[in-house]
Amino acid sequence: MFSRRSDLPLDRDEQSRFLSWLIAFMVFLAVLAMAGLLVLNSIAGRWDQGVRGTLTVQIAPANDPVKDDVRLRAAVAVLASTPEVERYEAMSETRLLRLLEPWLGTLVEAGDLPLPQLIDVELKPESTIDLAVLTQQLLAKVPGASIDDHGIWLERLVRLIVTVEGVATAILAFIGFATVGTVVFTTRTGLAIHKEAIEVLHLIGAQDSYIARQFAGRALSLGLRGGLMGLVLAVPTVFGIGYLAGRMENMLIPEFALLPIYWAALAALPVAVALLAMLTARFTVMRTLGRML
Repeated sequence: MFSRRSDLPLDRDEQSRFLSWLIAFMVFLAVLAMAGLLVLNSIAGRWDQGVRGTLTVQIAPANDPVKDDVRLRAAVAVLASTPEVERYEAMSETRLLRLLEPWLGTLVEAGDLPLPQLIDVELKPESTIDLAVLTQQLLAKVPGASIDDHGIWLERLVRLIVTVEGVATAILAFIGFATVGTVVFTTRTGLAIHKEAIEVLHLIGAQDSYIARQFAGRALSLGLRGGLMGLVLAVPTVFGIGYLAGRMENMLIPEFALLPIYWAALAALPVAVALLAMLTARFTVMRTLGRML
């Protein structure tokens, strides 16, 4: 299949020259879709690790600094007596305003708004806690307190990511089908153009597998060429999207980065597409010649 010798002038076929460009375009789209899929998986893993096992205790403001401080101490005392709690930290107004900065801007200062008091709580690893009991204990000491376990937010996030991942997977599948269809069409056209030469090869004893190897080798060469072109065009695009995402607020969009293993998977796409083109061309030739005889 990798033999350089060819009894068919496949290099002169005009239609096969466009195959590499079509494959380049498909690999370009495939790299973008796969990069988005891998980034979503990475982001989902980081968010799930950062959110799961944490709680946020919210205490409504009483508009009295003394009462607010007493209520905060009472809530902290309840958390300190809870065995499942690993760590807790009351957020300062400065930190809370920094978290709200993307929505409120930088002109709002501490004391301008009646902000609730928040306590960031981290649970012990693999611990189970009854939120209803903890909520009742807090309400008994601090009326108006509430607990957010981020379950609703995490569920919506997972649903969104699963939907986007499904769309990206469908795009990859469509790209694969389009690649197969393009190779089939190009191979059948080449068989029709070189029909007389193929008949001569059959007369002198050439088998279908010999002819199929020549078409498959040509498809492999064009697939690698087009795949590399698509990869070269896609990599700067991925870096550009990452650069634009990095310039936005980190609190709105998480870090856009691909691990080395993900880059290796993207680099393997051209080879996978080339192998797919090779196998498709071989199967098409064998099946078409089998019908002709």
